[in-house]
Amino acid sequence: MLKQWFGGWLVFFCLISVVFGGTEYALGPDSRKKSGVPEGKVTRHEWKSEIYPGTIREYFVYVPAQYDGKSAAAVMVFQDGHAFVKEDQGYRVPVVFDNLIHEGKMPVTVAIMINPGVFGDKLSGPQGWDKPKEMRSNRSVEYDTPDGRYAEFLEEEILPEVGKWLDLTDDPEMRAICGDSSGGVCAFTVAWERPDLFRKVVSHIGSFTNIRGAYHYPYLIRKSEKKPLRVFLQDGSGDLDNVHGSWWLANQQMEAALKFAGWDYKAVWGDGGHNGQHAGSIFPQTLSWLWR
Repeated sequence: MLKQWFGGWLVFFCLISVVFGGTEYALGPDSRKKSGVPEGKVTRHEWKSEIYPGTIREYFVYVPAQYDGKSAAAVMVFQDGHAFVKEDQGYRVPVVFDNLIHEGKMPVTVAIMINPGVFGDKLSGPQGWDKPKEMRSNRSVEYDTPDGRYAEFLEEEILPEVGKWLDLTDDPEMRAICGDSSGGVCAFTVAWERPDLFRKVVSHIGSFTNIRGAYHYPYLIRKSEKKPLRVFLQDGSGDLDNVHGSWWLANQQMEAALKFAGWDYKAVWGDGGHNGQHAGSIFPQTLSWLWR
């Protein structure tokens, strides 16, 4: 009787966990520092853009320990750089890159982690989700707009600036771009518009909804000539559902279109919400697949 009672409550609590909390996504060993692994260095920079007039932003550059300047490094760009640069939370790009480069699961790769522009002459206070309210953001314009302007921003401003002190590859097969939410749309847009610049894309909880027109992508993929891109998608069934659309359904439409058109892609689904917990837990595996 006690066993039956306990079993019933166990099932009940499991159901409550699924309905209200979803899966608990934990970080694996490649997202944690390991003894004997050479550590790269991260530097912080600021940039006033001419392509997005009136904006200033911070960005971070990770250089792996294995970079010696004798040959060009691969490049991976991240939108919302603040969510990727920290070593003790989020995606932990410096730690994951250290481990995977050391293990030979990805090439020697420079990471450029860029925050969206804010309007003003100087930055004040922390940027990212906790930026000061008086700093008006240009994030949606930069990330959600399905055109070639952000690719131009990377090509004409950021890559040449970082290229002043680092030898970066100009091979689009060795350039990747990644983002969350609207940043995921931005990553796809850059590669869609300019496959001569970037050919590897990672989109987490991508906003392929009707914010500024990105909901068109599944239909464009189906009706356009196949592009030489490799695309990774991640989303969860608990993602946003609002006036702009359903993120969960929009991402599945993207997968269906990529499958129909015969693209090189991978989609990983979970039950998480509009956050980076699931994507962060599988981030090392994502990068291994992307750079395979």
